[in-house]
Amino acid sequence: MSESTAASSVGRRLIHVNPAPLGKTVAIDSAAWLKNFRSTPSLLIVPLLGVVAPLLAAAGFGARRAGLTFLASKLGVACIIATAGLSMFPFILPSSTHPSDLLTVFDASSSQATLRNMLIATVIFLPIVLAYTAWVYKVLWGKVSATTVQKAGASAY
Repeated sequence: MSESTAASSVGRRLIHVNPAPLGKTVAIDSAAWLKNFRSTPSLLIVPLLGVVAPLLAAAGFGARRAGLTFLASKLGVACIIATAGLSMFPFILPSSTHPSDLLTVFDASSSQATLRNMLIATVIFLPIVLAYTAWVYKVLWGKVSATTVQKAGASAY
C-alpha cells in the first residue's frame, strides 16, 4: 500500500496519516493548524467570510434588511464551522491523550458497497419523503382559528 500522507494538527502535534488505520505516525509541529491554509491559499476566503459575514449581518440588522441579515448570519456560521473543519482536515476527532488514536476521514468512511447501497436507498426514498412532506403541507395549509374549528364541528377533530 502506498504511503500517502495527509497532515494537520492536534494542539502542537502534526500527525501524518496513512490511509491504513494501523499505519499512523505522530510528529511534533507547532504551526500545523495553519498547514492546510498555507498549502492551499484559496482556502483563506473561508475564515475571511467567517469574519465579514457576521459584520454584514449586523449592518443588515441596523438597516432593517431581514433577508440580508438572515443570509449573512447563515453564511457566517457556516464559514466559522468550515474554518475549524478545514484547519483540522483530515482529522475528525483528534485525541489529546494518544495522538495516534485519533479518527480521520479515512478511518470513518464506509466501504464502496455500503456507499453504493446508501445512494440507491437515498435515490428511492428521498423523493417519497419529499412528496409526502409536500402533500402534508398542502393538506394542512392555512390558519386555524376558533371560528374555523366551530364551523367544522366534529370533523375538526
